Amino acid sequence: MLKRVKTKKPGRTGGSFAIVASRYNALYVDAMLRAARAELHHAGAKVRIVRVPGAFEIPTVAARLAEKNSLHATHGRRHGSRLSGIICLGVVFQGETSHAQHIGWGVTHALAQIQVQHQIPVIHGVFVFEKQKHARVRCLDEKHNRGTEAAQTALQMARVMQNLH
Repeated sequence: MLKRVKTKKPGRTGGSFAIVASRYNALYVDAMLRAARAELHHAGAKVRIVRVPGAFEIPTVAARLAEKNSLHATHGRRHGSRLSGIICLGVVFQGETSHAQHIGWGVTHALAQIQVQHQIPVIHGVFVFEKQKHARVRCLDEKHNRGTEAAQTALQMARVMQNLH
């Protein structure tokens, strides 16, 4: 069942987040990107956006951002570029072959590895849809926009990680 995204706005928590977003299927990804950015700005967070050609390229950039973040932590640099989390956004449509499923599984596996290895929240907002109507509801509809949900998850995870220090 499709759950409505709660519109309760978090307090101004701040933080610094990167959003890695695919250019492919831009209609849907751009809508999620706008919603995620608005949610983070409302929370007083800094946002860096990195665009990549397609969903399969997202993990490479997420890994580079996470690695740079780990290096900053190792060297005690806490100002400026230290990220609170990385949000990954993309849309893949299932076609006549299994290509979309391979992309989905590859991205999912890579993002999970990145967040565990670098101990930074990596929010998975890369979706494989069978039908455009499903994408319209989850990406274009404000009540169900998964970009908003991804940003809310990133903010919550940043607070959890901060409390573990």
